[in-house]
Amino acid sequence: MTMPMSDPNPWATAMNNLGMPPMGMTGQPIMPDFDPNLGMIPGITPMNPMIPGLGMVPAPLSQDIPVIKEIIHCKSCTLFPPNPNLPPPATRDRPPGCKTVFVGGLPENATEQLIMEVFGQCGDITAIRKSKKNFCHIRFAEEFTVDKALFLSGYRIRLGSSTDKKDTGRLHVDFAQARDDLYEWECRQRMLAREERHRRKMEEDRLRPPSPPPIVHYSEHECSQLGDKIKDDGKFAEAVRVLLTWLERGEVNRRNANNFYSMIQSSNSHIRRLMSEKSQHEKEMEEAKEKFKTALAGILAQFEQIVSVFQAASKQKAWDHFSKAQRKNLDMWRKQAEEIRNMHNEQLMGIRREEEMEMSDDDMEDTPDSKDSEDSGVSQAEALKEENDSLRCQLDAYRNEVELLKQEQGKNQPMRSEEDNTHSQQLSFLQQALQGMQKQLLKMREELKQRETDLEKSLEDKQQLTNQVQTLKEGLQNLQNTQIIQVGIISTFLHVHPFGASIEYICSYLQRLDTKINPGEVEALLSRLPCTFRQELTGVGASLEKRWNFCGFQGIKST
Repeated sequence: MTMPMSDPNPWATAMNNLGMPPMGMTGQPIMPDFDPNLGMIPGITPMNPMIPGLGMVPAPLSQDIPVIKEIIHCKSCTLFPPNPNLPPPATRDRPPGCKTVFVGGLPENATEQLIMEVFGQCGDITAIRKSKKNFCHIRFAEEFTVDKALFLSGYRIRLGSSTDKKDTGRLHVDFAQARDDLYEWECRQRMLAREERHRRKMEEDRLRPPSPPPIVHYSEHECSQLGDKIKDDGKFAEAVRVLLTWLERGEVNRRNANNFYSMIQSSNSHIRRLMSEKSQHEKEMEEAKEKFKTALAGILAQFEQIVSVFQAASKQKAWDHFSKAQRKNLDMWRKQAEEIRNMHNEQLMGIRREEEMEMSDDDMEDTPDSKDSEDSGVSQAEALKEENDSLRCQLDAYRNEVELLKQEQGKNQPMRSEEDNTHSQQLSFLQQALQGMQKQLLKMREELKQRETDLEKSLEDKQQLTNQVQTLKEGLQNLQNTQIIQVGIISTFLHVHPFGASIEYICSYLQRLDTKINPGEVEALLSRLPCTFRQELTGVGASLEKRWNFCGFQGIKST
């Protein structure tokens, strides 16, 4: 394909400057004595005008740079660019996977060969569907060629040198909705989705933890081996998992119940070993804590000594002998040492506070929170009631035991022996326990009464707040309704007074309906609605008067 040329002389000059022989429409060189070395700058390789961007359709440029469209010459037609001052032609939204364009405004005498000649330079064409009404649909092989075809939208086309109306037209190129393009795009999307699912599955399979080893089925031989493994401390964890699986599968029957019982008994024997290991680890942890605390205390003491050194150096007897740079460094080092010392001191104090809290957990009692919710208060009250009932039952049992002991003591009063002494001791113990239970019961009753009082008070406060909120809502609704009624009455009143009315006249009319109306409130209400009411000044000099007019229908009349 030869390069398009609108004027041979400037085209030849441009090609000469590029270092290539300019070609005419027939493919013959315009300048037979062309020297490629003429007009070339030394050190610059000649450019090939057939590279992408120098063909008929230029490469897409930035939105900020205006695209200059020129005349395009083809073998059987000529394309004239549109007016650059006109806005770009409108296009519809690009359908997904669009490879088909709609071309309208074709000349009546246009043929498929002409369409192929014009649009074939944009890219490979797979199909052309031409209509009898001067338009066609062109399907390209690639999606990016559609953008090149849209570049020709707005061009005026002329067949040869004819000026007949049937040989001219204005091209309109736009995206077309084609089922084939949509089907190919959906197929491609499904293929990408399958590849993505396959990739995710491979990634999940790679990150999935390995499956546990399979559990062997029950047999006499496996049962005997499992019994030996359960007794072994190193193999106990694996063996007990197999035993659990057998029990869950229902492998136990009357024939092998003794074997399972012996394995369960062996598993139970490991409890003592595990408890001893736990106590050993707790002991090691405590020793490590003590060692860390001792080391931290030593480090903190050394930090204190370093800070003391800096403080001694900061005194005037030694401070005056240092230079300015040395004083600056000493001051910076002292601040850093104090920050590190304070940080370690807080850490040590935190460890000590944790130890004190652990030691005093049994002595500390949680104070009742006055801001508990109603649900927590009710649950605590129910818990206290249940505990009160249990304590009452225990108290009755102790009383019955005391009465029985008294009866036995009365029967055996003539016989004083060691049994009487033991009974008296038991009686004293029971009396002391009874007194303690009575004190605890009285205390629990007081707490229960206090909780019930707090709960009733919180319920009353909630009811009061609910009533206040309801009253405020009703007042707000009444106020809104009153303002709406007032606006309607004022609008009707001013509508029958086309020349307006003063605020005193409006208030005198409203006060016949409601004596509580205030002129200031009415004026504030009218000021909040500038689209409905407008204030105007009428009169001159001393007769100047402010009047309010109804302007709610002026916007409707103007439209």
